Amino acid sequence: MDKNLYIEIEAKQVNHHGEKICGDVFLKKRIKEDKRIIVVLSDGMGHGVKANVLATLTSTMALNFTVEHRNPERIAEIIMSTLPICSERQVSYATFTVIDLEIDGKVHILEYDNPSVMVFRNNKSLVVNREIIEMKNPKHAGKKLTHSSFYPKLYDRIIICTDGVAQSGMGTDKYPFGWEVSHIEEYIAGILDNNHDISAGKLAEKVVNKAIANDDYMPKDDTSCATIYFRRPRKLLIVTGPPMSKANDKEFASIVKNYDGKKIIAGGSTTDIIARELNLEVTDSLDFLDDELPPVSHMEGIDLVTEGILTLNKVWKILTNLTNDYKPGKGPADQIVKLILESDQIDILVGTKINEAHQDPNVPVDLEIRRTIANRVANVLENKLLKHITVRHI
Repeated sequence: MDKNLYIEIEAKQVNHHGEKICGDVFLKKRIKEDKRIIVVLSDGMGHGVKANVLATLTSTMALNFTVEHRNPERIAEIIMSTLPICSERQVSYATFTVIDLEIDGKVHILEYDNPSVMVFRNNKSLVVNREIIEMKNPKHAGKKLTHSSFYPKLYDRIIICTDGVAQSGMGTDKYPFGWEVSHIEEYIAGILDNNHDISAGKLAEKVVNKAIANDDYMPKDDTSCATIYFRRPRKLLIVTGPPMSKANDKEFASIVKNYDGKKIIAGGSTTDIIARELNLEVTDSLDFLDDELPPVSHMEGIDLVTEGILTLNKVWKILTNLTNDYKPGKGPADQIVKLILESDQIDILVGTKINEAHQDPNVPVDLEIRRTIANRVANVLENKLLKHITVRHI
């Protein structure tokens, strides 16, 4: 795999009509030490709470066992033996698809009873060789898994979905057997022809919305689609705090000037140093868009200029509580979060000069020195949002 690729992963889910809980579960996790990302989509039998319990158990076990490099057949056996038995049907059942992405290598796909994974290259469906694994344990004899692997290329896409997508429209004149994978592939190819750089999230949303339309907007099953998109990273630099030594000011400003991506400066002293070293003017704003924070400033070549520690602390709080329905406000912290969400690789440059104003024991505990806040932001970006993060102190 091209080391300069960014792996964008998003999912869209809609519950069975009339249900408050989704019976499909989607998980993703970055294994930093192994340079891997693992994605799991599981569909529990039926819908509602029971289905959610089955899918949650299945997806969690599949994720954990894949992290441990367990044998695919063994993963399936442990899952099937562990799931509770349905009191009505006397079976324990949940489907699953596991995508194991080696960031510098292959993609490995393990499937059990979900609709077939779809892979697209050059906006067309790509045929991937699939190996059938038949389970040998007498308790599960005859059950089959599918395993496949391939090396991804720039702009490749992987699409996985549950039966709510593939069986949508079943019984209608147009789709008597449901919206089968061949129809879904045709639909996705048409989207990619018209919008080749559509985001992973938007593509997943379009697939789910079409499936819901197939069921007259009353989905007959939990409906989930997850998409994986291999593309060039969108880069963002966040700079906060003056360097430890004044002798480093020139290098500090040079990093900002030569950065190939969007740029945020957080901190008044930091802004003054960069403006002085690069001979740029700073224009202050009087638009107070957030009661808790000073207004933004403006500098040529910089996408956003804000106050420092208070603003970054609020950014951290927003990111920590972030949900899928978050809509950014207009304040400085929200503007930073918006730029973060639009970026893949976030490089944080932290000046380590002590600001005496932040050492007052009367300052609230959560108002910590800037490098602690910067590390907090980096941790939530890396662990929650799976962003590529670097932190450099100067």
